[in-house]
Amino acid sequence: MPLSMTKVAFGAKSVEDVRRWFETDRETCISTRYLPKRHEEMVGGSIYWIFEHALIGRTPITGFAQREDGRWNIHLESRLILVEPRARRAHQGWRYLNEGDAPPDLAQGMAEGDVMPGRLVRELAKLGLV
Repeated sequence: MPLSMTKVAFGAKSVEDVRRWFETDRETCISTRYLPKRHEEMVGGSIYWIFEHALIGRTPITGFAQREDGRWNIHLESRLILVEPRARRAHQGWRYLNEGDAPPDLAQGMAEGDVMPGRLVRELAKLGLV
């Protein structure tokens, strides 16, 4: 059972922006200053992206590698898998996410417009309705 993490989609103006980050033929990676202590458990897990205070999609993690400058690259598959939006507070850096707390992927054939927008999910969560 792989471990995942959450990360804010900083700089994205829409879910489509996040999707464009992964429209490439080559492997994608993001960098971090510190190697996660539980990194071995995370290969095969995913980074769940937070946009407008909701988890909106995930990108599978393929590995970790140290760079020459001492930072660490987190290697990712070049695809964004949309998930059912779930309210999540923004944070700096990344946070671990256990498999039981992760939202399910959108069902086959569903588009992001078929589910509630992240902003609405967040407001309903504040009211204790979701």
